[in-house]
Amino acid sequence: MKLYEKLAEELTEAVRRGVFAAGERIPSVRQASQQHGVSIKTVLHAYALLESRGIVETRPQSGYFVREAALNAFRPETRRTDGKARPPAAPAVPVAAEVDVSRLVLSTLRSIRAHDAVPFGSPYPDPSLFPWRRINQYANAIARRQASWNLIDDLPPGNPELIRQIARRYAENGMPVDPGELVITLGATEAINLSLQAVAKPGDTVAVESPTYYAMLHAIERLGMRAIEVATHPVDGIDIDALAQVIAKQKIAACMVMPNFQNPLGFRMPDARKQQLVELLAEHEIPAIENDVYQELYFGETRPSTLKSFDTQGLVLHCASFSKSLTASYRIGWALPGRYRAQVEKLKFLNTLTTPSVPQVAVADYLRQDGYDRHLRHVRKVYRQQASIMSAMVRRFFPAGTRISSPQGGYVLWVELPQSVDSMKLYQAALARSITVGPGMMFSTRNHFRHFIRLNYSYPWTAQSEAALKTLGELVAQMA
Repeated sequence: MKLYEKLAEELTEAVRRGVFAAGERIPSVRQASQQHGVSIKTVLHAYALLESRGIVETRPQSGYFVREAALNAFRPETRRTDGKARPPAAPAVPVAAEVDVSRLVLSTLRSIRAHDAVPFGSPYPDPSLFPWRRINQYANAIARRQASWNLIDDLPPGNPELIRQIARRYAENGMPVDPGELVITLGATEAINLSLQAVAKPGDTVAVESPTYYAMLHAIERLGMRAIEVATHPVDGIDIDALAQVIAKQKIAACMVMPNFQNPLGFRMPDARKQQLVELLAEHEIPAIENDVYQELYFGETRPSTLKSFDTQGLVLHCASFSKSLTASYRIGWALPGRYRAQVEKLKFLNTLTTPSVPQVAVADYLRQDGYDRHLRHVRKVYRQQASIMSAMVRRFFPAGTRISSPQGGYVLWVELPQSVDSMKLYQAALARSITVGPGMMFSTRNHFRHFIRLNYSYPWTAQSEAALKTLGELVAQMA
């Protein structure tokens, strides 16, 4: 199949699945060229083929739009013989350790709530960057329009329009997904927990990055499983050779990773290594739980690929949310669980029954009607600038022997302090001066990162934050 034919088939499938609705504009020629990594000439050939098949039509000065007739041609496939709509079909060497980091994380998060504390230790992005007023307006309008909700409407997999908007966003970014695979969750945290619960049982061993985001460790701890940490490179990601050695020596039920802008290291795993990781796990029939919550917060020109995009066997359970990029208060996330979709949907129903409708519809309305891409461009620009500022200030104020990560996206900086510095003692000393940090011990089941801290650079850089970072550097120098 030629490139333009392949692109045409992908877009036809997206229309068939309802990702693009009748009368809706598909990506422009230039957008499609960038998203799919093909030439403009290839896109024009593909769009001409779609037009000849009656899938799309051109509108002068406007672009290409899905024809109503195209959807009518697909509708018989989604209806039963009795004329009623058919529901969407579901697609078919280290030592393992007990996990107990929740108390430390909880006490750290509680300290961050102090109103006068500089939030370098916060795991959350600056909420002032989010269009929460606009989304609240949508929610209020929905609540007025619909005085009462039928609980049946809230049942998994979630609001159909929100599912369609999420699937459309993936399609526009060059990763076509089946809307029937999506399950809406209460943030990415629930998506991760449900995914882990679907593929492993209490007592099983789960491979994780080292350091790893503590929400992954929380999921393992909550379900009574064991974690085995695998060395992780600050640029290339999890050490695939080391993981292969672990797999050869013991039974691994699942592997949990953050290949894009990993928290706390901030790396973007190269595509070749993503593919290598997926192939290694597939060879051993090991599910991969992919936390891609920072997927939209890239500093480069294009959105990164995912493990899911290299998955051919349905073994990647892809988890994401809007909490880091659009609004944290509504807790809207989702899972693309591959072959485990039916089990994840069932667990969603058993665990939390539903995800509230109003937030789902409000976010769907915002995605359809407002400038999400414009908002994201602004957020990325702010984070990129503030990452540069904080990195420069750490180099300036912290003592010799300090090393920092080079985040390619997201909003956290990983700082290695001189080895004599205890990050828990630093945490206490900084808190006494109304400054919070994320101590490195939160990111491991063992004592591997005692002289590391994580810093949040999403908040505005002010004279107060510069003074706080200078104070932090002085404390580190004293301890060193």
